[in-house]
Amino acid sequence: MPVSYNKLWKILEERKMLKTDLIKAAGISTNAMAKLGKDEDVRVGVLIKICKTLDCKLDDIMDII
Repeated sequence: MPVSYNKLWKILEERKMLKTDLIKAAGISTNAMAKLGKDEDVRVGVLIKICKTLDCKLDDIMDII
C-alpha cells in the first residue's frame, strides 16, 4: 500500500529541523530515514518514535495513498 510522508517533511520545515536532527532526537536509524525519504514502508515502531518526538499522531506525518 503506497504511503506519502510529505506531511512529515512539512512539519520538519515548520519547526526548522533537519532530518539529522530528527534522527538524533527520535533515535531512529539513517536507514529508516532513507526509507521515509523514498516513501517506502518503515516499521510502526519508527513512526511511533517520530510521533512521540514531534508530539503528533500518525495521520499528522503520513498519508496512505
